Amino acid sequence: MTRATSLLDAIVRHVDATGFVAHGVHVRAGDDTAAHHWTPDVRREVHSVAKGVCVLATGIAADDGLVDVDEPVAASLPGLVRGDGVDGVTLRHLLTMTSGIDMPWSPTELTDWPDLAAEFLARPSRGRVFQYANVSTYTAMRVLETKVGDVGAFVSRRLFDPLGIDDVHWARCPNGFVAAGEGLALRTGELARIGRLLRDRGVSDGRRIVGARWCDAMHTEWVHRQGAGPGYERYAMAGWGGPGRLWRLHGAYGQMLLLDEVGDTVVTVTADDHPGADALAAFVAAELAGTAG
Repeated sequence: MTRATSLLDAIVRHVDATGFVAHGVHVRAGDDTAAHHWTPDVRREVHSVAKGVCVLATGIAADDGLVDVDEPVAASLPGLVRGDGVDGVTLRHLLTMTSGIDMPWSPTELTDWPDLAAEFLARPSRGRVFQYANVSTYTAMRVLETKVGDVGAFVSRRLFDPLGIDDVHWARCPNGFVAAGEGLALRTGELARIGRLLRDRGVSDGRRIVGARWCDAMHTEWVHRQGAGPGYERYAMAGWGGPGRLWRLHGAYGQMLLLDEVGDTVVTVTADDHPGADALAAFVAAELAGTAG
């Protein structure tokens, strides 16, 4: 039995015993893979895992010299009114959720305003403090749009196509821009290819897709959050620290890429179980550490 199969079997037993509503699990350990599906492996919304795709897209553009993540976004979006303190906000701040601009999420935020990025940047900033918001990633992709053209087409050409992921749907706002931090639909197996790319620090089948520093940026230079619950104390560029020795991309309802900081294992989860996702991630961390009961 391979390491991938052994871990997969443990996860499947745990899911079946706890009633976690999983769609699929894919495990890669070294070169070995194993997968299990409770439902057909069709494309489903991966929610905030899409933020990681946005970081990779930004990294590819930065590698090409097309964008500077430390340049104020005002330079790329000069026509928008900016709130107090917003002139110093950079693309890095948007991707690490440290713009300090307060704009609570709304399920209709893409249609609530004539221009969501304009509304966001017109609000004041409280400085370099953590403020999680989908609109932060959305605005980052509006900046990227000015450098690479249509972000959806750029991601398909430079990221998805080399990974063998074709004809991906990404929801858009009424103005035609990608939803960015959400709205992306992928199969479990396709999401696992992104997980492998992150594990291998930007290389896929011997081909460099994105610079290693952008994969590293998802789990280094943490923003530390006071008073947050387990697994939510540290955030980097789209990545959360923990639980245990894991770091992860984590979307609503249990869409997760769980990457081992110590070894070479990646666990991909697609699900429809928001409250149970943290417990599943903790179980995977305990299995990898050899402490699961």
